[in-house]
Amino acid sequence: MIRKVSYESQERREAQVLAALNAEGIKSVEEANEICEAAGVDPYQMCEDTQRICFENAKWAYVCGAAIAIKRGCKTAADCAEAIGVGLQAFCIPGSVADDRKVGLGHGNLAARLLREETQCFAFLAGHESFAAAEGAIKIAEMANKVRKNPLRVILNGLGKDAAMIISRINGFTYVQTEFDYYTGELKVVNRIAYSDGPRAKVNCYGANDVREGVAINWSEDVDVSITGNSTNPTRFQHPVAGTYKKERLAAGKPYFSVASGGGTGRTLHPDNMAAGPASYGMTDTMGRMHSDAQFAGSSSVPAHVEMMGFLGMGNNPMVGATVAIAVAIDLALNKK
Repeated sequence: MIRKVSYESQERREAQVLAALNAEGIKSVEEANEICEAAGVDPYQMCEDTQRICFENAKWAYVCGAAIAIKRGCKTAADCAEAIGVGLQAFCIPGSVADDRKVGLGHGNLAARLLREETQCFAFLAGHESFAAAEGAIKIAEMANKVRKNPLRVILNGLGKDAAMIISRINGFTYVQTEFDYYTGELKVVNRIAYSDGPRAKVNCYGANDVREGVAINWSEDVDVSITGNSTNPTRFQHPVAGTYKKERLAAGKPYFSVASGGGTGRTLHPDNMAAGPASYGMTDTMGRMHSDAQFAGSSSVPAHVEMMGFLGMGNNPMVGATVAIAVAIDLALNKK
């Protein structure tokens, strides 16, 4: 399919994009698209399908990342994900928050972690008022287990039991209603409703009343990798759950990799340092830095805010799903599984 290469802030990104492609023996973004077409993979469309409101720069970044993976002849989906990260990183605007944090490489490495067998359960610690966590979860549920021997379990864990039920019903997830005993610290499952019978039903969606219940939910699923959201409740749920759970996991001698989505200039609760660039240390940013093993930049859901951080016009949570899905598609195409 012939597509005109045009994307947001192209003049600020083009030099490093071409440099990254040239280093892999690819002359242009147009050639990158041709490489993907020849392999029977359409990252441009897969990106759009994951989050319909994503920007053009996100679609073309995935085209470039996928072409790099194909050109390298990657043998596994995890290797494909890491190569995709190189393409995503090339789209970071030099000197931006995203560039400083190497967010493109971070997304590739996170997706690779989810595609490797040692990761058993991945949690979106996101406010249920954001559908972006659902968008990311859907793609992972549909694609990740096509290349894994042991199925990856995916959960959503956020505030509000009614909200969790609504998100589950709309997206075909399984709603798991819990009850937390604050005296004994025991978590009980009181109801479980699957709203579909396909791969989406394997995504367990929980609603919590507070941080303690959120931490208990993570323990019940033995979560070993998570990504926080950065919605309207970052200071009273997502970041505190991740930080508390990490402390308990380390004390128990168990692995846990915590990713903080969000933070950066102009973010909610950042009146003290608007436009501070990579030096930004507002409230959400600070909380993310305190628990994270990797920190992204911008909103978990809003494309414009992630782009404003110098990265791509796509929410961080759907980007996790897109990276996994495209890496799997390349693996299946190259290795004819």
